[in-house]
Amino acid sequence: MFCGIGVYTVSNSAAAVLLAAFFGVLGYVFTRLECEPAPMILGFVLGPLMEDNLRRAMRISSGDPMIFLNRPISLGLLIAALVLLAMMTLPNIRSKREKAFEES
Repeated sequence: MFCGIGVYTVSNSAAAVLLAAFFGVLGYVFTRLECEPAPMILGFVLGPLMEDNLRRAMRISSGDPMIFLNRPISLGLLIAALVLLAMMTLPNIRSKREKAFEES
């Protein structure tokens, strides 16, 4: 209730109060689903910066995405990201596969 009053006093808009209520409900849903807020906050903060730099890199390379594979630093970061992604997904896949074979 106090958040709604505060939002209304700052903006004098009922739409802002509804928007705050929507994000409050969304936050409650994410809490119930046990989602971590830190990655989402990082995505909101760093997303526009990454998009601007991607656009800049594509403009420099005249639209050729191979520039990310030709440069050693970007290639190393892409390989590291793929390795980390594999390290995160393989245990889940392996446990689900073992569980499926146990049931059969």
